[in-house]
Amino acid sequence: MLNYKHLHYFRTVAKAGAINRAAEKLHLAPQTLSGQIGAFEERLGVALFRRSGRRLELTEAGRTALIYADEIFGVGAELEEALQNRLTARVHPFRVGIADVVPKAIAYQLLAPALTLAEPVKLVCREDRLEQLAAELSIHRLDMVLADRPLPSKMDIKGYSHPLGECGIAFLAARAIADTLETDFPTNLHGVPLLIPGEDSALRVPLLRWLERRDIQPIVVGEFDDSALMSAFGQAGAGVFPVPLTTVQDVMRQHDVIEVGRTLDIRERFFAISVERRLSHPAVLAVSEAARLRFQPQDAG
Repeated sequence: MLNYKHLHYFRTVAKAGAINRAAEKLHLAPQTLSGQIGAFEERLGVALFRRSGRRLELTEAGRTALIYADEIFGVGAELEEALQNRLTARVHPFRVGIADVVPKAIAYQLLAPALTLAEPVKLVCREDRLEQLAAELSIHRLDMVLADRPLPSKMDIKGYSHPLGECGIAFLAARAIADTLETDFPTNLHGVPLLIPGEDSALRVPLLRWLERRDIQPIVVGEFDDSALMSAFGQAGAGVFPVPLTTVQDVMRQHDVIEVGRTLDIRERFFAISVERRLSHPAVLAVSEAARLRFQPQDAG
């Protein structure tokens, strides 16, 4: 039987990074706390910490234990809240991982329908690389992951990728740059400064191949994992930058930039990744159904 007091001590030390600091929070003598951690490690049969200078670092087993400890105490807090507020409506957490390459505006558009369900949910969003989020999904710390690509087959994780939709790309620029461009798109991109998505983005390779096929050679002046940061640089006049067509009006309004062209030859795709082959979570179903309506075929204009 797991000793939950020891688990609490372990979690406190892991968060504090040192026995002394954790002991102060727990109102224990450092020697007592150290002994309790040792007893916990002996009970589990693994080392949870290793010393690095004056700090304690988690071992691989320790990192795994911390993930479960956070989950256990999180559920405990939810239980306590539910029992203290029995007369209020039960709010269910909807835990979503958002791959850091997914534009923030797209994430909002996709997730907003989950907040309109008859049975209220509390949206909990985590942003990270797809690989890390998929690992958390596999141990049920997340209900769904939003990504711009299916779950990579090389990952030893059981999951299913559900297409949410796709859209074309618009190219935007600050007025100072847009006013210098020719009107003939896409040749007006030749020789101009261009901002592109980073290596983790599924859009990067199709974008570069599209330019190459048309013998268009812009000057790549920046690469960004975060689309919001790329838009901020674009607003400042650093270069032309691509955005999904479904967000083009929002980005133009928010960043005071101008559209210089659009294409349907490059597609940005979005997926809901889950541990379910057939979606059943009410919030995930709401996201999927609303996405079908939003990502309708769009005119290249």
